[in-house]
Amino acid sequence: MKKVLAIILGGGAGTRLYPLTKLRAKPAVPVAGKYRLIDIPVSNCINSEIFKIYVLTQFNSASLNRHLSRTYNFTSFTEGFVEVLAAQQTPDSLTWFQGTADAVRKYLHLFAEWDVDEYLILSGDHLYRMDYRQFVQRHRDTGADITLSVLPIEERRASDFGLMKIDDAGRIVDFSEKPKGEALKKMQVDTSILGLTPEQAQQQPYIASMGIYIFKKDVLIKLLNESSQRTDFGKEIIPDSAKDHNVQAYLFDDYWEDIGTIEAFYHANLALTKQPQPAFSFYDEEAPIYTRARYLPPSKMLDCQITESMVSEGCILKNCRIQNSVLGVRSRVEAGSVIDNSMLMGADYYQASAERQYSLQSGDVPVGIGQNSTIRRAIVDKNARIGSNVQIINKDNVQESDKENQGFYIRNGIVVVLKNAVIPDGTII
Repeated sequence: MKKVLAIILGGGAGTRLYPLTKLRAKPAVPVAGKYRLIDIPVSNCINSEIFKIYVLTQFNSASLNRHLSRTYNFTSFTEGFVEVLAAQQTPDSLTWFQGTADAVRKYLHLFAEWDVDEYLILSGDHLYRMDYRQFVQRHRDTGADITLSVLPIEERRASDFGLMKIDDAGRIVDFSEKPKGEALKKMQVDTSILGLTPEQAQQQPYIASMGIYIFKKDVLIKLLNESSQRTDFGKEIIPDSAKDHNVQAYLFDDYWEDIGTIEAFYHANLALTKQPQPAFSFYDEEAPIYTRARYLPPSKMLDCQITESMVSEGCILKNCRIQNSVLGVRSRVEAGSVIDNSMLMGADYYQASAERQYSLQSGDVPVGIGQNSTIRRAIVDKNARIGSNVQIINKDNVQESDKENQGFYIRNGIVVVLKNAVIPDGTII
């Protein structure tokens, strides 16, 4: 894998994940209590022995850069690195990244300097575990110019994806973006060609792109230099190249979730708490997900009732009830409170006892969840201060609402409390 360079696309402004992306780049959004989204593709690379990794981003990249520099320090005896490349102006380009392909094009001069055979293009907002070595091997065995990782899809979900058709050799011969009706029927393929059993192939007769690609080095350079007008891999570069290049499909038949929206992000996190075995597990010793080591104390729980939940390190929980929820590092929940089907991202720091006491005495709200509060079907971002007797329950069943001046948004019926927000005592949302 020394001849593979990984390029992780951090995405644009992250509007679909707003307000979680208000103060941070999309790959820096916390996930599963103690990780960040970027840890998923970076860990997959490390477990696949790919150690040359660039992350492209253009919005709020300071916290992402800080996380990566503190987390991924390879030995000086290797060429390994994880490095953020933020959008910048150059004499040749005065614009921001215009799309996935344009982002790579802007830094092509840097990538071309490496002595590698392939570029592995990844996305920074997917939840999955994948051994890229098998992906690369399939690419090399078929002599492909480009290989796409694809998912087998049943008809019920097929029209939500960009679909492809393949020939008997697994070569991609046609593309269709979210087809419906007869156009959808025409995109059916025999997925047993890619390794599914006949029974599985009958149930899942479509293949959808995961947004994960391998390019031969010279092929990618040629395609990006041919036309600066083509700015997107999935919609322009790859479909346009299928006629003249060997574009192959690699079947990934395992858990994969695009968590680029608030609703998908919320459900993917809470799914981690399911028993007996969640669809995606962080408890895999063979392929661990890495993150920053924080050296926090164990969580302290005083007379709590906790069911089907994940509690990260460094939490302080007092006489509270927590069910089907994910609690991030340094979460604090006071007595009498209920956390139900929610995600608390925790805090970046501990508030000293004297400071907390002073806040309470002066009528301010300390960091964490106050006494006798209920939080249901919500995401509470870091360092939020939620007072006592607060009800965050979406009592009017509102689906969409922007209340930034009050410290929260509602997306798909999910209340999202902003980072550093203050929700006063007795508030009802």
